[in-house]
Amino acid sequence: MAGHSKWANIQHRKGRQDAARSKLFSKLAKEITVAAKMGDPDPEKNPRLRLAVKEAKSNSVPKDVIDRAIKKSLGGDAESYDEIRYEGYGPGGVAMIVEALTDNRNRTASNVRSTFTKHGGNLAETGAVSFMFDRKGEIVYPASAGDADTVMEAALEAGADDVESTEDGHVIYTEAADLAEASSALEAALGEAESTKLIWKPQTLTPVDEAAGSTLMKLLAALEDDDDVQTVTANFDMSDEVMEKLAS
Repeated sequence: MAGHSKWANIQHRKGRQDAARSKLFSKLAKEITVAAKMGDPDPEKNPRLRLAVKEAKSNSVPKDVIDRAIKKSLGGDAESYDEIRYEGYGPGGVAMIVEALTDNRNRTASNVRSTFTKHGGNLAETGAVSFMFDRKGEIVYPASAGDADTVMEAALEAGADDVESTEDGHVIYTEAADLAEASSALEAALGEAESTKLIWKPQTLTPVDEAAGSTLMKLLAALEDDDDVQTVTANFDMSDEVMEKLAS
């Protein structure tokens, strides 16, 4: 029975991973459709679409899924999505930004608000927390792309603002408007990036203890599980010890 139980747990965990992967593919495809519909369906002529396709490929989204998402934008019956940003506070006073693409504003607003409330957070007015973040381009490379000096030199040549290098890899930051051009220059110098996207970069971090961290993780998971939610950003900082306890 113990063996069966262990196998059941493995299967359950794999099922959750597969479901999360499917949901991620769906969200990336939605961004591709919106980007293509708002501009040119040719990624080379549409910076937002080019970045969306690049991010999808870095997450192993199949080519046929990407192609279908672009073709979907050309149809007269393609869904029309609104871009909405929600701002609020999570447990421990953590500032949060939630970005959504939705075909029903009322449904999404209601779901996001109830999710915040259920997990000890509260929504605020637009602009209430976004001033605590900078809108940046983020390009991530593995450590194998080169040493810190090599990556820094390539980043500066590409017009990037900053580079954070650790033993795990390199994170390169650009101005939001420069992301597409910088990512192309970096790809020529360092190869394909692991991730290329626009982010909200916190100016400062809010320390979170184990109690608040536990509820915060549930809030983040619930928001990310919402089909309308594209990204969730929070300015929290948890120690390795607390992270390990919450993961166990």
